[in-house]
Amino acid sequence: MGFSASDVVPFTQARANLSELADQAKAGAEKIITKNGESYVALIDADRLDYYHRLERERIHLLLIDDARRGIADIEAGRTYGADAAIAQLQQRRGAAPIGKVAKRRG
Repeated sequence: MGFSASDVVPFTQARANLSELADQAKAGAEKIITKNGESYVALIDADRLDYYHRLERERIHLLLIDDARRGIADIEAGRTYGADAAIAQLQQRRGAAPIGKVAKRRG
């Protein structure tokens, strides 16, 4: 959705016309409120915000399903590691000491 110049409102103007802007948002307009010339907050209908949140949750679920599918494909293709090997590989990437081996303290 594109924005027109009338959808960008300075903070002081928004404060003075909040009721009118809220009515416009309820009717479907999305307003960008600026502060010191930069985007600050958005004013949108609460139902539309709820819809956006549901879309984001659905997107996250789809990403999780995709990750699960790739994991299953890895298992089917034999691209697996035992737990010890996987932990060692993670520790190597992070530069951590192996589990069970704690550096001795001096002092």
